[in-house]
Amino acid sequence: MSLDVSPALLEQAERGEVDEAAFVDCVRTSLPYAWGMISSLVDRLKADGGEFADNLTPPPDEQARGQLLRALASDAIRGSLERHFGVRLAFQNCHRVAVFPLDPAVDDRLARFTSIRGQLLNQSPVLRDC
Repeated sequence: MSLDVSPALLEQAERGEVDEAAFVDCVRTSLPYAWGMISSLVDRLKADGGEFADNLTPPPDEQARGQLLRALASDAIRGSLERHFGVRLAFQNCHRVAVFPLDPAVDDRLARFTSIRGQLLNQSPVLRDC
C-alpha cells in the first residue's frame, strides 16, 4: 500500500472532497523518507539559492527507494508536494530527486535536467539494479 490513509481522510474521499493539507499530512506520515528528502532539498534550495538542489546519494534500502518511487510516480502525490513546498520536482534513476524554484528563469535548467540527454548522462553501472 502506498499510503496509510486514516478513516477520516478516506471518508472525505468517499464524500468527494478532500482537504489537500490533510492529504499532504498523510503523505508526510506514510512516506517519511521521501518527505525528509524533499523537505531537506527545499530547505537547501532556500538557503543556498541557485537554480536547483538535488540529491546524489542512493536511498539506504529498498523501503526508502520505494517511498521515493511512490511519491514521485504518483501524479496526485507529486502535485500536492509541489504545491505544498512551492517547487517543481524532477526525478532520475530511482534516487536523484531535484527541486527547482517556480521561477521561469530556471526553466532551461529544468529542461536540461529532465531531458533525454540529462538522463543518459546520469547513468552509472552502480545504479543498474535500482
